[in-house]
Amino acid sequence: MNKSVLSQMAKGMRTAVNRRSPEILTGIGIAGMITATIMTARATPKALILIENRKLESKADKLTPIETVKTAWTCYIPAAVTGCLSIACLIGASSVNIRRNAALATAYALSESAMKEYQEKIVETIGEKKERAVRDAVTRDKIDRDPVSNREVIITKKGNTLCYDVISGRYFKSDIDILKKAANELNRNMLDDMYISINDLYYEIGLSGTKQGDDLGWNIVDGFIDLQFSSHLADDGTPCLALDYRVAPRYDYQKR
Repeated sequence: MNKSVLSQMAKGMRTAVNRRSPEILTGIGIAGMITATIMTARATPKALILIENRKLESKADKLTPIETVKTAWTCYIPAAVTGCLSIACLIGASSVNIRRNAALATAYALSESAMKEYQEKIVETIGEKKERAVRDAVTRDKIDRDPVSNREVIITKKGNTLCYDVISGRYFKSDIDILKKAANELNRNMLDDMYISINDLYYEIGLSGTKQGDDLGWNIVDGFIDLQFSSHLADDGTPCLALDYRVAPRYDYQKR
């Protein structure tokens, strides 16, 4: 095996370790805490023997707290060191995650800003009607790639029109007036709360929240929730109302 192959293998291992460092540090930290607990339990009998010997030497029935610590503390040094190292690993894992989340938020903000400028330029160049037609065509492609015949339709008991949410990719039964009413209600709440998550909208229209739903939302600084609808035919011929957003929900919407 030549040096270049070994170098590539070492580089690959370093990359894998760096990518998984939070999970590795967390695993080591948890294992270390368990080990420290076991070591503490094993050290206790030795400490008790030292305490009893100290009592015999001093001919005392009971040691003071300070004397007890001075007599037995050395038994717990390995457990204490292991515990401290474990805590350091857990703190390190948390720090790595914080830095990565901060970098992700920055990258998302930059891409969001670029996308907003791009959309504004498209409207300026080709006009609002043509931009709307392009947006509807993109939605049409999403519906075609994710046909209703392959998906469960969620019954919300808030209307009978087949609807499709472009962000979560879910089909559900609702009504355009109910959807508009939900957006208006949340916009009124936003006047007081300043921000609304997309999960709040989902709950309002009878859907369950999504894993990313609490991380995405709207801030009043960017504008109110502005729903955009387009009509399509599902693959089974059923009329389908696509739900889109003129102001897209963004990450880290609670801060501005």
